[in-house]
Amino acid sequence: MTPNTARRRETSRRAILTAAFDLLQEIGYAKVSIEGIAARAGVGKQTIYRWWPSKGAVIFDAFLMLSEATEGGPPTLPDTGDLAADLTLVLRATVEEMNDPRYEQPMRALATEIALDPELAAAYAERLDGPLKEAKRQRLRSAQQAGQLADDIDLDVAVDLIWGPLFSRWLQRSGPLTAEYADLVVTTALNGLRPRRPA
Repeated sequence: MTPNTARRRETSRRAILTAAFDLLQEIGYAKVSIEGIAARAGVGKQTIYRWWPSKGAVIFDAFLMLSEATEGGPPTLPDTGDLAADLTLVLRATVEEMNDPRYEQPMRALATEIALDPELAAAYAERLDGPLKEAKRQRLRSAQQAGQLADDIDLDVAVDLIWGPLFSRWLQRSGPLTAEYADLVVTTALNGLRPRRPA
C-alpha cells in the first residue's frame, strides 16, 4: 500500500466515524443506518462493510476515536497514595462523562449492541473494557501493597463493587447520577456494610 493510499484510507475511515458520531447526536441510534453514514461521509456503502460488519461496530470505533482524542495513551488511574481521594476523583469524572451529551448516546447505543452482539461484546472487552479494568485493578493492587486494602480481596469483585453502581444507575436511569452519589459509593465500598464497632 502506498503512503497516498494509506492516507486516503485513513481519511475515509475518519470521515465515516465522524459521520456516524454526528448522526448519532442528530437523529439517535435507532434511526442511524449504514446507508445514512455512507451518504454523510461521501463513501459507498460497501466501503463501510469492507471495514465493519455492523452498525454497532462502526459506533464502537467512533466512540473509541472520541476517547482517544480526549484521553490519549493507555488508561491509568491517579495514585497519590490516598485511595479514597483517588477513587472519588475518578468516580466523579466518570459521572461527568456519563452525563456528557457527547458520550451518552454512543454509550447507550454500545450498551444495547453489546447485549445483542457477541462479536462486538468480545471486541469491547478486548479493546476498551479490558484495559480500563486492568487500570482499575492496578490502582487497587497498589492500595493492597500499601496496606490500605485487605490482601485477600478479589480485585475483579472490588472493581465491580466500586464502578458497577454508577453504570447500573446510569443504564437503568434509576436515580440521579451526581458527584454526591459517587462519593457515597466510594465511602460505602471502602468502609464496608457492617456496623462499625466502638474503639
